[in-house]
Order: sequence, then structure tokens, then C-alpha cells
Amino acid sequence: REAVVPQELSMVVGKGTASFGKRHNKSHTICRRCGKRSYHIQKSTCSSCAYPSAHMRKYNWGTKAQRRRTTGTGRCRYLKTLPRKFKNGFREGSVAKKTEK
Repeated sequence: REAVVPQELSMVVGKGTASFGKRHNKSHTICRRCGKRSYHIQKSTCSSCAYPSAHMRKYNWGTKAQRRRTTGTGRCRYLKTLPRKFKNGFREGSVAKKTEK
């Protein structure tokens, strides 16, 4: 014997496969500061770096997230020349003394 299912119950859509096809609105877009797809369009704030706030978003419970964006993960254009400048006493505008071989 087949069970008779009312029309309303057979059209119930849950959170699974059938409802994924209806998801085509983006709440987040690309952030100008961190480059992630975390900038909330209606709130106008980034959930990853807190842009446009002046301070970067950082929490101590997110240790791995801090590690990904800490000093040394980028080009370090200023920092990579510091040891050499420190060794020479931060001299500027002068010519180095010639050393005899």
C-alpha cells in the first residue's frame, strides 16, 4: 500500500541541495585593504580586517589568523634593508671609505 502524502508536505524545502540553487545574492565582496571576500556591502565593513576602521581586526583567540598577516609575511620593503643600515650607523649622503686589500 502507498502512503498518501498531502500536496503541502511534499513541497517543503530544507537547507540542503534543493535550496542551494536559489542562493545567488552576494552579501560580501572583495575588501580594498585585505583582499579577501569579506567586505559586507550593506554594513560597509570588512569582517576580516575591520576596514574602514583605522585599526586592523585582531583577536588573541585567532592565533593562526595573526600568523598569516603578521610582520614578515609581505615584502618588508623597509625592514629588509635595516640590518645593513644599522651595521653602517645609518649614514646618509657620504661615500664609504676605501679599504686597502
